[in-house]
Amino acid sequence: MLDNPQKTIYEMIGGGETIRRLVDAFYKRVGEHPGLKDMFPDDLTETADKQYLFLTQFFGGPQLYSEKYGHPMLRARHMPFAVTPERAKFWLGCMREAMDEIGLEGPVADFIYDRFIQTAHHMVNTAE
Repeated sequence: MLDNPQKTIYEMIGGGETIRRLVDAFYKRVGEHPGLKDMFPDDLTETADKQYLFLTQFFGGPQLYSEKYGHPMLRARHMPFAVTPERAKFWLGCMREAMDEIGLEGPVADFIYDRFIQTAHHMVNTAE
């Protein structure tokens, strides 16, 4: 699957710099998406910072999110929001476009996107 099982996904994609570029490209889309923007604050700075910390940890980098906020508890933290299957699809679309924008491709990108698919489906808490 991936070239070097000794390296984390975080290392394979270029570390924090790549994660930051991904998060920035992603939230640029989320902030403009008619099916998602109402779920987020107008100022996405804090949300993007949390996503950066989380993705750094999620892909094997430093445990930045846990050090600052405790265990991620993703599903519990998303329960106050109506996450429908359609919104999960929109979220995934924004993430795919962000990955494409920053040039994340190949087997590592496929692996990452598969993890995003699993996570997005796990966050669904409301029917359409």
